[in-house]
Amino acid sequence: MSHVSKDLPGSAQEQDPKQEQSAQEQSAQEQSAHEQGSASRQNACAAAAEPWRTPAAIAQASRILSSYRRWLGRDLLALPPDASPETRARALFDAPIVVLSHGTQADPVLNYGNRTALTLWEMDWAALTRMPSRLTAEPALREDRAKLLADVLRQGYSEGYRGVRISRTGNRFRIEQATVWNLIDEQAAPCGQAATFSSWVPL
Repeated sequence: MSHVSKDLPGSAQEQDPKQEQSAQEQSAQEQSAHEQGSASRQNACAAAAEPWRTPAAIAQASRILSSYRRWLGRDLLALPPDASPETRARALFDAPIVVLSHGTQADPVLNYGNRTALTLWEMDWAALTRMPSRLTAEPALREDRAKLLADVLRQGYSEGYRGVRISRTGNRFRIEQATVWNLIDEQAAPCGQAATFSSWVPL
């Protein structure tokens, strides 16, 4: 005697429309999350390769350039007066001179270094901008550096500084004719100090 199987309503062989819609929505959400994750990774790679593109770096570049002009009465870079903040930021990052800046912490931490500075100190942007600026100099020379920065804080800027610095890997070099100046933010409040130089000698 044969037995005939019949599909009953609600059996596993029937697809509930609500379940099908839920599965489709879940699949779409997973795809969206994957795409967002991929975009985030691409943005992170781009920021690592060109850190000057971040809003924080663009703002800091503007402070560096405007504060330099305020104190020294001349431009650090030859740029059109109507250059956009992005153009100014890229020009500063790619400039063949060293440019560094730090914040106003009790032990100031570097918050900007252009490409030339990163190469000279043998560091990437992420590492440089986590480092207390005093570590750019050897321990025996940090007192002289601290005196220079204190003088700049009172006077606004200083030109003609020379001193010895040390890279991440221990390479020593003497910088010549460095200029150091106070940074002023958009509300005219002090926000750190910056330095630039174009001449250095390996030791």
